[in-house]
Amino acid sequence: MRTDSSPGTLPAREHLPATGAGTPVLDVVVPVYNEEKDLGPCVLRLHEHLTRTFPYAFRITIADNASTDATPEVAARLADRLAEVTSFRLEQKGRGRALGTVWSASDAPVLAYMDVDLSTDLNALLPLVAPLISGHSDLAIGSRLSRSSRVVRGAKREFVSRSYNLILRGSLQTRFSDAQCGFKAVRADVARVLLPLVEDTGWFFDTEMLVLAERAGLRIHEVPVDWVDDPDSTVHIVKTATDDLKGVWRVGKALATGSLPLDRLARPFGDDPRDRDIKDVPHGLARQLVGFCVVGVLSTLFYLLLYSGFRLFAGSQAANALALLVSAVANTAANRRLTFGVRGRGGAVRHQAQGLVVFAIGLALTSGSLAALNAATADPAHSTELAALVAANLAATVLRFLLLRTWVFPDAPPRPAHPAGTDPRNRR
Repeated sequence: MRTDSSPGTLPAREHLPATGAGTPVLDVVVPVYNEEKDLGPCVLRLHEHLTRTFPYAFRITIADNASTDATPEVAARLADRLAEVTSFRLEQKGRGRALGTVWSASDAPVLAYMDVDLSTDLNALLPLVAPLISGHSDLAIGSRLSRSSRVVRGAKREFVSRSYNLILRGSLQTRFSDAQCGFKAVRADVARVLLPLVEDTGWFFDTEMLVLAERAGLRIHEVPVDWVDDPDSTVHIVKTATDDLKGVWRVGKALATGSLPLDRLARPFGDDPRDRDIKDVPHGLARQLVGFCVVGVLSTLFYLLLYSGFRLFAGSQAANALALLVSAVANTAANRRLTFGVRGRGGAVRHQAQGLVVFAIGLALTSGSLAALNAATADPAHSTELAALVAANLAATVLRFLLLRTWVFPDAPPRPAHPAGTDPRNRR
C-alpha cells in the first residue's frame, strides 16, 4: 500500500470556469484489451452522443492496455478520423493501470471512463459529470442497484454484484451502492492526489479509489443508470472475484492500521454555513463527544474487567494501578483514531506519553477514592470498591475529555493550499 507523503489539502470545490475552444472540459477514457470488434461502434456512438448533447468541449481517449489483436490499428484509424478522439498504448495489461496512466496525464478538469460494451445508457453521462463541473461533488458513479435504475442481466451476475457490494459494506463500511459499474468520473484535482494512493492496477482499481475517497470524506455522487448486460463479456468472474477479495483484505488492513495518509484528501466545505467559524461553539464538539462516550464506556468495562482479574492476586491499589495503566493505553489509542480522527503513526508516541499524564490524574482520583473507602471501612465489599471506582472514573471523565481535546489532540491548523503548478504531489 502506498504511503508516500504529499503536502497540503484539497482546496474548496468551485464551479469549473468556461474554457476556450479546443480545451476539453471532459476526457472520457475507454479502456480496451483485444476489442477490435466492438471498439469502432463504441467510439462512433459515444462521439455522436457527446457531439449532439454535451455542452462543453470533450475528448475521447482510447486506452489500449497491451492488446494483441487489431485493436491498436482500429484505435489509430478512429483518432485520424475524429478530431476529438486520441489513442494511448500501454504495453502492460490492467484496466486500473490504463485509467491511472491516462487520467494522470490528462489536462481535462473532469475525467471519466466507461466500458467499451456501452452497457450503460449514455443519457446518464451528463448527469454523471454535471455535479463535478458545478463543484458539488468530487467523484460520481453510475449505480445499477438504485431503486430507479433499470437493469437487464442474468441471475449469476446479479448475485455476484450484490454479494460483492454487501461484502464491501460489511467489511469496509462503504456507503456507495455499486462499486463495479463501469461508469465513473472524478475531478482532476482530486485524481492528482487520490491516484498515488491507489495500488491496484486491475479490476479492483475503482473500488479502491472509491473506498479511499469515501474514508477521506470526499463527496461521491450516484446516478441511477439503465444497464443491459453484455452476453459476450470476456471478464473472468471467478478470477476477478478472487482478486477483488484480496484487494478488500489489503485495503481493510491498511485502513485499520492507519497507514494511509488520507488527511491529504481533506477538503473544506467552502461556503457551507455549517463549516463557518461560529463564536462560542467549538468545532466538531458534538461528534467528538459521541466518540469519546463510546470509547469511554468500552474502556471502563475493560478497566473493571482487568481490575477484577488483577484483584485475585494483588491488593486493591496495585490492581487499580495496573488495570488503569493498561486501559489508559488502549483508551488513548482508541480516542486518537475514533474520537479525534488522527491517523497514521506520526505523533503516536507523544500522544501516548501525554495520555499517561492524563492517566496519572485518573490514578490519583481513583486511588484517592479507594484510600478514602478503606479509611472509612476496614474490609469493604468488592461491589462497594467497584462502585467507588465507577464514581471516581465518572468524575475524572470530564477532565480527561477536556485534556484530550485541548492538550493531547488539539485541532490542527489548516495547511495552506499550494498554488497551481507548484504542488509537488507525486503522480503515477
